[in-house]
Amino acid sequence: MNPLRSGLDTVKLSINGKLSHRQPWEIVLITSTTVLTVRWLWDFIYKDESIYGRLQKFVFNMAKKIPAVRRKVESELEAMRTSFNNSNLNRYKGAPFIVELPSGSKSPDEVLKIFYANMKLGEYDWKNGFVSGTVYCKDNEDIMNTLTEISRVSSYTNPLHIDVFPGVCKMEAEVIKICTKLFHGGPNACGSVTSGGTESILMACKAYRDYGAAVHNISEPQMVVPATAHPAFDKAAAYFKIRIKHVRYDPVTTTVDLRAMEKAITSNTCMLVASAPNYPYGTCDDVVAIAKLGLKYNIPVHVDCCLGGFLTAFMPAAGYTIQPFDFAVPGVTSLSADTHKYGFAPKGSSVVLYSNPKYHKHQFCVATEWPGGVYGSPSVCGSRSGGTIASCWAVMMLYGFDGYVKSTTRIIETSRYIERELRKIDEIFIFGKPMTSIVAFGSNSFHIYSLSEGLIEKGWNLNPLQFPVGIHLCVTDMHTKEGIADRFITDVKESVKEIMKNPPTKPMGKMAVYGMAQSIPDRSIVDDVTRLFITSMYYTPELPQEQK
Repeated sequence: MNPLRSGLDTVKLSINGKLSHRQPWEIVLITSTTVLTVRWLWDFIYKDESIYGRLQKFVFNMAKKIPAVRRKVESELEAMRTSFNNSNLNRYKGAPFIVELPSGSKSPDEVLKIFYANMKLGEYDWKNGFVSGTVYCKDNEDIMNTLTEISRVSSYTNPLHIDVFPGVCKMEAEVIKICTKLFHGGPNACGSVTSGGTESILMACKAYRDYGAAVHNISEPQMVVPATAHPAFDKAAAYFKIRIKHVRYDPVTTTVDLRAMEKAITSNTCMLVASAPNYPYGTCDDVVAIAKLGLKYNIPVHVDCCLGGFLTAFMPAAGYTIQPFDFAVPGVTSLSADTHKYGFAPKGSSVVLYSNPKYHKHQFCVATEWPGGVYGSPSVCGSRSGGTIASCWAVMMLYGFDGYVKSTTRIIETSRYIERELRKIDEIFIFGKPMTSIVAFGSNSFHIYSLSEGLIEKGWNLNPLQFPVGIHLCVTDMHTKEGIADRFITDVKESVKEIMKNPPTKPMGKMAVYGMAQSIPDRSIVDDVTRLFITSMYYTPELPQEQK
């Protein structure tokens, strides 16, 4: 007799014996209760957030219901709100606010005067490379003059109306085809121009959510992303109701843990994500290995190249060896790259590319029953400025392949030089192995935010990192100007030397608030503070009635 069958018969007899005295309704109740309890325990144990994290959050939420604690939290948040508002007002240096439409129209000269006054506000010398990232291209008078004319002619055009503005749609199609070739897409590769990296990522997530539902009947979609991936994926998860699973990364290489990524895959996984490079550390996930997971489990793979895509595309031609990351890798099905970063186009342009139209079509939004007619839109925006598309196209024409190779050479040489020199400073270390232009560093000798504060005093604006704490410099063409890289290295060395006279254990000055945010275990408070900061960006003081 089959041992398994014998065992099952024994179990059935045991269960029947124990339930023989029960009423049918009792058996149904016990069964349903057991199933629901097991399901609840499964969900409780295997949630993305740890049991400890959830318990900690529960305790903090309960504590904040205590009147005294609630009043204290509200008082501190109100103080932060006032502080943020005042801090932003200080940035405006007493410039008057216009809070109502002028009663009459202003002359062009008056408008330009106010405009230029607004543009002069700010304390950082970004034009001379003292800011990390932000502005990626050097001043070029010929390019600026050309873009001014193109913007003048095309800024009011709208590619939503292809019958009215076919030329704009033609330029968009050309930008997409150029980009698919740069990233080794095949003859079927396609895509769209978007307003920036965030929209490109949103569109890829939307496409894979709908593709998963249509092709694989996924009703509870999940994306698996490295913890270092851009928050745009979190935004997409929130907007499109996709469950997001953040996968840990190796603390030494700062690249995603591949075993943990494979373990996170379920039958509901609609996409896998890799960064090339990631924003915090500038390191590249193992795209080849992640793409193999995609092929193994039949899951689309998106590679986020928003930050450095227009460097990595040209690095081989500039003489640099990089790991495979684009459509040349079997299994990579989509890619995002920002033309308004190292593509040097004006702000507000990016591309999202697909290996096949079968993915791209799920990005679109179509309404067939609207009284206004059949409506179709390729991306988040309905109307878009043709001026942005035309300017992006123009910059690509003005630079050409050789121009991008030259700029890539300058930027990567400068990045590698800064990295080499910083590695010589004993008191700091470099995170991982940077792929392109991000150089991230920390310290085991002092709190690294103290170095950031010291560099702020010297005029530099860098990006703070958390978990673990660090700072990074995103090298742009601005930093390739003569003397800028050496100035940065010298300022870092001098700041470290000064810090080591009395190494601080916690950040001071402007970085103290950011440092404090990293140490708060109740992340909901950090959430509240962040929302207050965003709100403060729109704060305008109301003028007293007698001054109106």
